[in-house]
Amino acid sequence: MKRCLCGALLLLVTPLASAVEILRWERLPLAVPLQVGQERVVFIERNVRVGTPTSLQGKLRVQSAGGALYLLANDTIAPSRLHLQDADDGTLILLDIAAEPVKAGESPLEPVRIVEAERATPREEVGAPAERPVPPTPLPVALTRYAAQSLYAPLRTVEPVQGLGAVPLRDDLVLDTLMPERPLTYRALAAWRLEDLWVTAVRLRNTSSHWIELDPRRLQGDFIAATFQHPDLGPKGEATDTTVVYLVTRGHGLAGSLLPAISPVDAALNLPRSRDDEE
Repeated sequence: MKRCLCGALLLLVTPLASAVEILRWERLPLAVPLQVGQERVVFIERNVRVGTPTSLQGKLRVQSAGGALYLLANDTIAPSRLHLQDADDGTLILLDIAAEPVKAGESPLEPVRIVEAERATPREEVGAPAERPVPPTPLPVALTRYAAQSLYAPLRTVEPVQGLGAVPLRDDLVLDTLMPERPLTYRALAAWRLEDLWVTAVRLRNTSSHWIELDPRRLQGDFIAATFQHPDLGPKGEATDTTVVYLVTRGHGLAGSLLPAISPVDAALNLPRSRDDEE
């Protein structure tokens, strides 16, 4: 009789000991409260990079391993936001945390598991016309859209792209040949790769006192696609004097598609010297 009673007690206790709070990610910040001095585990099943505010330095320890985050508050923390970004496809998940001292008799907080929200499928109606299949987005369009969202849109709205990843920029890029007849300065900001395509975001700044119309046909180089963030540039010093161009290349980064820089040549150096010059 005692053995049966013990077995029943174990069955009752086990589910409580392994309880996990399920949170569904639906592009809304997820609340994850913490207790000072007690570690809380967040299962996310993703390889993520964690962005923390500078105000949490020394107050919050964050460790990541095997698709799980281990959060330990060393002090009281006011409501703050953590940014979790998937290293593979760029998906961004926002966590709102706050830490308070443990109250007397308060039990430790259970682990948290973050799952993707199930996408609702439209109900099939009798006699409804069949939906046309949506064609896949061309890769240059997907790359350019992701780059533009990464630079101009809030991080939480950036649409993830499977297989897309950031790539480092070369230090020896010479961009003055992009539109040499235009009074512009250039600076490469970031680059991403998807399969055999690269997209590089280059900042353009007007150095003249008049408006400049931006035409992709004036770009010099071997590009699959080129898109300007704005159609023109305002005079130097105005808020409109700066924009970004997104250059898509195939098989290599931007450096392999730029025209070589040509140094100015003094034609007089190649003329034959006269006897008077030699004397």
